[in-house]
Amino acid sequence: QVPLVESGGGLVQAGGSLRLSCAGSARTFSSYATGWFRQAPGKEREFVAAVSWSGEDTYYADSVKGRFTISRDNDKNTVYLHLNGLKPEDTAVYYCAATYCSGYGCYRVPREYDYWGQGTQVTVSS
Repeated sequence: QVPLVESGGGLVQAGGSLRLSCAGSARTFSSYATGWFRQAPGKEREFVAAVSWSGEDTYYADSVKGRFTISRDNDKNTVYLHLNGLKPEDTAVYYCAATYCSGYGCYRVPREYDYWGQGTQVTVSS
């Protein structure tokens, strides 16, 4: 098991920033690539960003590219998602997930992930 716990969500005005954290408690967390997804009410879960296990490779959805930044600190078993320039359409529950797969082709697919956190709510007011 690779329990994942997200934190850092909240209510912010449009144009504001947040930093989400995804903490893993297993020693093998640093061996997994980690992705962030989000799900708004009535919509399907969508890919936001992913980072390889080493942190060297990062991937972003077009909708967040240039505004969000994903990074990881394997010494702390934590992956971060920095959200800048937030828009009302970014409002959603944000989930982190871990996978052994490799490459953008699988990073953006929810079913490729083996472990999920419980989610953290991000609400952006206009």
